Amino acid sequence: MQSLILTLPDDWHLHLRDGAALADTVPAAARQFGRGLVMPNLRPPVVTVARAREYREEILRARPPGSAWKPLMALYLTDNTAVEELRAAHASGLIVGVKYYPAGATTNSDSGVTRLEHVAPLLAEMERLDLPLLLHGEVTDPEVDIFDREAVFIERELTPLARRFPALRIVLEHVTTREGVDFVAAAPARIVATITPQHLLFNRNHLLAGGLRPHFYCLPILKRDVHQAALVAAATGGSGKFFLGTDSAPHPRTMKESSCGCAGCFSHHAALELYALAFERAGALDRLEGFASHFGADFYGLPRNAETVTLERTPWQLPETLSLGGEPLVPLAAGETLAWRMAARQPQAMP
Repeated sequence: MQSLILTLPDDWHLHLRDGAALADTVPAAARQFGRGLVMPNLRPPVVTVARAREYREEILRARPPGSAWKPLMALYLTDNTAVEELRAAHASGLIVGVKYYPAGATTNSDSGVTRLEHVAPLLAEMERLDLPLLLHGEVTDPEVDIFDREAVFIERELTPLARRFPALRIVLEHVTTREGVDFVAAAPARIVATITPQHLLFNRNHLLAGGLRPHFYCLPILKRDVHQAALVAAATGGSGKFFLGTDSAPHPRTMKESSCGCAGCFSHHAALELYALAFERAGALDRLEGFASHFGADFYGLPRNAETVTLERTPWQLPETLSLGGEPLVPLAAGETLAWRMAARQPQAMP
């Protein structure tokens, strides 16, 4: 196979940051995707519909000329979120989900929920409104090993949560473990998961063996190879319960290569090509389109995109650095050579 034509994909989990960074992150996101679900963990976080609307306008102003890429917005859930704000979110037509971060779990998560029990009335309202809950699925208990935080979250928090709110739509974002895959696969159709390129292509050996490589550091952290294998099987298995969410998360090089480096991998320079690498290794390129272009839109009740993209088998070398608001950024798999490269996007009539 020398070329592969796909329905234009969407990215159901991305970070754009704000300010000067948008001039770099928005064009990168728009290059390969039709829509992107933008995470709200700014500083301060996006906790109101009014701020989400303002942030969306900031993003739109940074789109390349002629681009039709659409940012989809999420609200940041806190212990103090008002029920009225959720109702306004549902009525706005702008908000497609509400993001749960356990307080202190990852970048800019200090305002996150301290205990799920504290937001039970909000979850009940989200269930009533059919407003999806987007989970960063980890516990932050310091006694729990960092490699076990997702599995413990599923056992302690997610399993009882799913039972308590039987109609609540849930996305276990950036799933990283065999336990997470098994839970989602066995759950009702209302519970799904996104998978990142870094968790498909790499494991904790890439991060730690032979030296610490900070540009592979992300949260949830890369796990051992048995979990990586479970993720690959889930992504390439053709199930509509697993779909593309890059979790592309830009940080300047100085904030990654430091005494306390930030978590996050930037992948929008080559996201689709990186996924193609993972699917080709698994012998499943024929299933990339469903994972990348169909299943996420179907879950969120949105039409599939009407354009196509073409990947061609053309070896190319990824850049060593990119720009982030005028500062150097080291992207995922910097300097590596990939076999597939996006060649074209073609308009397509709506079905």
